[in-house]
Amino acid sequence: MSSSLRRGALAATALVLSIASLSACAAGNKAQTLGVKPDNAATSVGDIKLQNVNVITQPEQNASGPAVITGRVFNNGIKDQELRSIKLPGKDVTVKLTPAKGASGALVVPAGGSVTLGGKD
Repeated sequence: MSSSLRRGALAATALVLSIASLSACAAGNKAQTLGVKPDNAATSVGDIKLQNVNVITQPEQNASGPAVITGRVFNNGIKDQELRSIKLPGKDVTVKLTPAKGASGALVVPAGGSVTLGGKD
């Protein structure tokens, strides 16, 4: 094999390898396509992720009375988290959380798990 042929083969190999490496996906482990982005109300705070959260209040704007919160709370952390309060933008009101009928204690979102808020009871 002549030296010019070897150089040509070497150059072709180098070209193929460089094209292959440049065409590889460079998104890494944090690619946007790896995260699910629902088309509903969703936000994250640290390891806690909230999806499809709705606050259902009294029909009159200034009426007092109970409100219902529905949605799902995810805990992507390694420790259990406790939901203690809810803050609504534009409102200076303390939201009292009460468990569902038959349940007692704090609302705990297990590590790596989720809790559904709301429901019939």
